[in-house]
This record gives sequence, structure tokens and C-alpha cells, in this order.
Amino acid sequence: MTIESILRGKGSDVFSVGPGMDAIAIAEALAQHRIGAVLVRDADGAVLGIVSERDIVRAIARSQTAALAQTARELMTAELVTVSPATTVAEAFALMTNHRCRHLPVMQDGRLLGMVSIGDLVKARIAEAEQEAESLRAFVTAA
Repeated sequence: MTIESILRGKGSDVFSVGPGMDAIAIAEALAQHRIGAVLVRDADGAVLGIVSERDIVRAIARSQTAALAQTARELMTAELVTVSPATTVAEAFALMTNHRCRHLPVMQDGRLLGMVSIGDLVKARIAEAEQEAESLRAFVTAA
């Protein structure tokens, strides 16, 4: 199963914020949209980085309440770990494990196509396992 198949099922909408948005507004957006990360994009739509719930928690642990005034540009991880539509779910899991992240922007030829989360990958893997189990049951029953 590939990332492309996940995006076909979930869609390509990605919530993003500007580089000047503060931590409080980002946290409110994360809560409102029930998501764990947002992309930071400039006025032209170029992806600058990603801010996750973990980034906000780390900033608060370092700076206490002063972190709440930090901007997306200050909070974000600029070195993005990305996948392409052709990336397999197993490869995406490996990237998340190796880089200790839970969200991967999906990029192709410099264009943002969507974003997948660890939850999306788990859901896809469960569906794949259920399909394999059903195929095995059908095979055993037919034999």
C-alpha cells in the first residue's frame, strides 16, 4: 500500500499557518481542527516547516509562559522529513520511527500534495491486515 492510496481515501487538505502566528493561536488551531501538527507556509504558499504539539510542549518546558508568544517560525522544525505518493506505508513507518515524528508532508516535484499522520498509517495497515486475513479465510474455506 502506498501513500497515494491513503491520500485518495482521506483527501489532500492540509491546514497551515503563517510564520508569524503565535503559539497560543497555533495550539487553538490544533485543538479546533483536532490535528497534531500544522505546516508553516509563506505568503506564496511555500512550505517553510512544521509545528507539532510536541514542538509547543518543548518550547513551554524550556521557556515556560514566554513560549506562548513565540511564532511559528521560532517553533517550527524547518528540516522537513517528507514522503512522495509512491512511498510505501512500511517506508513511511520507518521514516517516522527513525526521525521520531508523527506527521509527514507528501511532496512531489516541490509541490505539497497532502500530509499523512501515524494514525493514517496505522489505519491503512489495519485495513490491509484485515483484507489479507479475509483472503486467507476465503482460500482455506475454498480448499
